[in-house]
Amino acid sequence: MKLVDPAVIRFANDRFYLAFNNRDVVQMSNLWSEDYPCVCIHPGSTPLLGREEILESWRDIFGGEGAGVQIVCHSPRVFFQGDLFSVICFEQLPAGWLVATNNFVMESGRVRLVHHQASQCMAPAELNESQTVLQ
Repeated sequence: MKLVDPAVIRFANDRFYLAFNNRDVVQMSNLWSEDYPCVCIHPGSTPLLGREEILESWRDIFGGEGAGVQIVCHSPRVFFQGDLFSVICFEQLPAGWLVATNNFVMESGRVRLVHHQASQCMAPAELNESQTVLQ
């Protein structure tokens, strides 16, 4: 098990939302693992398997009709599960709320994304903006 500062995982999570909000395909590509199997499940979609399929979906999203939509990440909680680092958070969009899981691994000294899943949820009863770390 590799010891990683939780702030490093939160920073990687922040980079994911920054890449999304900036519609930056290069930065999104830099986040996704090249060595590990990857999965992405967009809301209401079937699972996308593998880096290339996932990056193609981001290119489509960034160039599509909803290209101006911004996501605000709330209440990120970091979980350490051996060599897998998970962030569970709420995503606030103009049309409502999603709950998301973002899983990261260390790859060649960098934190890389291997799984993203977001699905609809009710508005959180209470948002906790403190930085919770669960091990």
